[in-house]
Amino acid sequence: MTTLELLRPRDVIARYGNCVELVPMDPNFHDISVGLYERDGVATVWTFSRRPGVEDRMREIVERLILLGGMERAGEWNRMRFPCGRIHTRPLKFLTVAAIERTAERDRPEELRIKDSKSALMIEMTGEQADGRYVYRVSATGEAKNPALRLKAIIAGFLRYGEMEKIDETTVSFNCGRRHDGLARLILPYSRNISAVEDALEADALRGQMTTSTLGFSST
Repeated sequence: MTTLELLRPRDVIARYGNCVELVPMDPNFHDISVGLYERDGVATVWTFSRRPGVEDRMREIVERLILLGGMERAGEWNRMRFPCGRIHTRPLKFLTVAAIERTAERDRPEELRIKDSKSALMIEMTGEQADGRYVYRVSATGEAKNPALRLKAIIAGFLRYGEMEKIDETTVSFNCGRRHDGLARLILPYSRNISAVEDALEADALRGQMTTSTLGFSST
């Protein structure tokens, strides 16, 4: 039996805030829908499913949000926040999907580096404290037709999907100025191809709207 309360959608929103991300089907637990809600910098994992074992699954998702994204507990077992106090909405969306849809076998290695999707370049990030904030320097090694242009496009991906700020042509920082290696690692693959990611996000948004409509409330 689960100890999750039986709440209506409007009660969940009243208690935990707006829905930041809704994963319409959890592929690792009976295709249930799982939402992440946010209020005052605190995120809450919630599902309307009452299948046997659902609370254990929610606890597993919470642990993965902490492991992959560097979040910390904030009171109740299903509530978390980032140590910096900011919510980092766009990266949190990617983090939520990764925590729910991926398994431990698909977790990325610790290195902040990845092969470019459009060239033979290897993209690497290195972080350091500079001028009172933690910054990430992005570099590319290998062969490409125009490596400077590719690097510029990749930087644009970090600004868009990581909600990061541009320090100079090769350096970015999260808007809180704090270190978030877990979020940087999650954003890195998406930074390589904005158009493909936008198409995928649009498809996911459509699936989420279909799910929320069946629950009796709008995702907007």
